[in-house]
Amino acid sequence: MPGDQAPAAIKIDPADNVVVALRHLGAAEPVGDGSVKTAKKVPRGHKVSLAALAPGEPIIKFGEVIGYASEAIQPGDHVHLNNVTLSGDGTRPRSDDVDHRGTAAPPDQPSGPKLATDFMGFRRTNGLVGTRNYVAVLSTVNCSATVSRKVADHFARDGALGAYPNIDGVIALTHGQGCATAPDGYAHRLLQRTLYGCAFNPNVAAVVLIGLGCETNQARLIMERYGLSHSAGLFTMTLQETGGTRASIARAIEEIEAMLPVANEAQRESVPVSELRVALQCGGSDAWSGVTANPALGIVSDWLVSQGATAILSETPEIYGAEHILYRRAHSRDVAEALEAHVDWWKRYAERHEATLDNNPSYGNKMGGLTTIYEKSLGAIAKAGRSPLMAVYDYAEPVTDKGLVFVNTPGYDPVCSAGQIASGANIMCFTTGRGSASGFKPVPTLKLATNTKMFDHLRDDMDVNCGSILEGEAPQAVAQRIYEAIIATASGQQTRSEDNGYGDQEFVPWLPGPVF
Repeated sequence: MPGDQAPAAIKIDPADNVVVALRHLGAAEPVGDGSVKTAKKVPRGHKVSLAALAPGEPIIKFGEVIGYASEAIQPGDHVHLNNVTLSGDGTRPRSDDVDHRGTAAPPDQPSGPKLATDFMGFRRTNGLVGTRNYVAVLSTVNCSATVSRKVADHFARDGALGAYPNIDGVIALTHGQGCATAPDGYAHRLLQRTLYGCAFNPNVAAVVLIGLGCETNQARLIMERYGLSHSAGLFTMTLQETGGTRASIARAIEEIEAMLPVANEAQRESVPVSELRVALQCGGSDAWSGVTANPALGIVSDWLVSQGATAILSETPEIYGAEHILYRRAHSRDVAEALEAHVDWWKRYAERHEATLDNNPSYGNKMGGLTTIYEKSLGAIAKAGRSPLMAVYDYAEPVTDKGLVFVNTPGYDPVCSAGQIASGANIMCFTTGRGSASGFKPVPTLKLATNTKMFDHLRDDMDVNCGSILEGEAPQAVAQRIYEAIIATASGQQTRSEDNGYGDQEFVPWLPGPVF
């Protein structure tokens, strides 16, 4: 509603005992049904209590407990860090405590034009489909990162790929790992799995692996682990064997020049939407993430799943507090228990490092109105819509199931994205409220803004505005725009992050173990 008729705050679920301020509120402003007035100023996106709460009583948002009153809260009080705790009289449900439905009602289709059922992608010889056609240079160790980047930079010059119109670029994926970890440890295996998964992501046509030569993470060991051999699309080398920096750069360039004609033979063709593997990601979340962009993306996720596509939910620390909802939607008890095992691992991991999972909400999250990890997680899982959860994978494990799946990752965006890409995602949808400006090659990344103010302010970084939902636009209409953007992007349309050159510096594999 325009002007003075616009509501001051919204109640998201009928069971909620808080409302969320739609604008900056002054003292004594009516909220809810008008019987409650704010006790003092409340920032936009923050919560106002509708009820008197004694210490230990639950605070309800999204119809779920997001925390407990740490002190007495009166109607009209600002509800945030100063008076909310996760310590209360409630216990989060375990997988054994919930019924597994495993099914969900199919989402309503939009009332306008029917959803597209195909896109223009690159079909690979292994049957997977890419949305981009890259040649990748991967460093096996940080010591070869500079050489890897210089090789990619050579092909970034104007005209270097002019004869190869079907190639989207030569990219360098470098990192800070590769040595000083236990050769048989989890962290080492994880890095090898991540590099392998990114090298053979469906968006990559050919790859050169460059090492130093004396590192723990030997390219030959990756080859042996995965049964690989040199071919027209795979070459490995080390600086020490090749003759140092300049000789290695020249040799890698020579090898890539031989790969380019073969990689260029790939052409876009019409393929069904079922070939999409969409990574669901959020970063720089705010109070509106769980109200606008995430629920709209959840509708899209359901539409994609209904057509046989794969939607990849991740960020295990950011489902904590909402995991019981996913347990209910698990396809089987085994799936629920696999997810629970990852959540339990994260609890132990945080404790070992003298932290808690409630440390997750960032400074920006809290400034935007999010108070606890429960609140953040309940909004975050809205990206997954209502579809059943079909399978659970560990970090960078190849996803083979269709439908909604879960890949265990940290919540930190670059690390999470690397895991999703290594698991086989060929496109990413990234919701943001504070304004995350990033991208993750080799996968095109669509940025979905949760609020119009940020979208207008960071227009060069955002692809779709979901903030119009707060202004009265139907969530399904916004979802249809997202869906159409996914199809266009998968068919070759550049995203804002691609236009801005993001993706080369954001490759950050997960390092969960000790460095010696």
